[in-house]
Amino acid sequence: MESIKLGHTGLDIPPLCLGCMTYGEPGRGKHAWTLDEENSRPLLRKALDMGLYFLDTANVYSDGSSEEIVGRAIGDFVSREDVVLATKVHGRMRPGANGAGLSRKAIFEQIDASLMRLDTDYVDLYQIHRFDPGTPVEETMEALHDVVKAGKARYIGASSMFAWQFAKMQHVAERHGWTRFVSMQNHLNLLYREEEREMLPLCRDMGVAVIPWSPMARGRLTRPWDEATERQRSDEFGATLYGHFDFDHQVVDAVGKVAGRHGVPRAQIALAWVMQAPGVTAPIIGASKAGHLDDAVAALSITLSKDDLKALESPYVPHAVAGHG
Repeated sequence: MESIKLGHTGLDIPPLCLGCMTYGEPGRGKHAWTLDEENSRPLLRKALDMGLYFLDTANVYSDGSSEEIVGRAIGDFVSREDVVLATKVHGRMRPGANGAGLSRKAIFEQIDASLMRLDTDYVDLYQIHRFDPGTPVEETMEALHDVVKAGKARYIGASSMFAWQFAKMQHVAERHGWTRFVSMQNHLNLLYREEEREMLPLCRDMGVAVIPWSPMARGRLTRPWDEATERQRSDEFGATLYGHFDFDHQVVDAVGKVAGRHGVPRAQIALAWVMQAPGVTAPIIGASKAGHLDDAVAALSITLSKDDLKALESPYVPHAVAGHG
């Protein structure tokens, strides 16, 4: 698998990122559908063996146990230097004041806690999970800059927010000579394309890497509209993203038809569409089965024709902003 650059940095990454929210103790946090460590490790090992050495997790995933599982897997399966490791900060990790958000206190506390759980001295990419309206942008950006200068993170990135918020944060960092974001982890798939309006053009203009989450709409694009999984039934956050628009089933139907013409699973078509979107660097894929990894890598070889793109994109209807909360 050939490497690509993370935006305008010199950092080499594979064209896919393995999202590790799937790996975490089911009894910890809000995700009852996650895989415990015994069932997570074979998938993490397979991903690394396939060349998917870009791993993304977060402090809030399964109340920190995702970071613990990922950290132990890296220690057992691969050299730390051969992995690009990313995690995130923002969500609530403890009750009381300063247990969440992007204040200087919270960021300093949470980077150390994440490093301890990951059993590493540094992360390659430290991302703010969401925008924090309760903290001055200057405070957040200086704290992130200090994390980088302390050697605890190599680069910093951001996740879902409005384009004006991202532009403001970048401007503040540039004005003060602080570290700027090199990546944007945003919400993009065939069922949600609102990022095409402002965020994707902004990132292309800034040279910022785009690493979209949920490229297969939490599995909604991988099966017929009326089929559901246990994750779909129990995923509270996912319920806020999809299934509210009657016309969405037309997009899902289109994915099925294009997949049939290509003779491949729907997942490969849905992922191939995200990878060809202008400005996208490396979509973040989840894998709870070995076949999910096989489909993701196979999607790298799919070329969508103009007719394919028209069929996939034409049923889309504008949506309300989703995924910023």
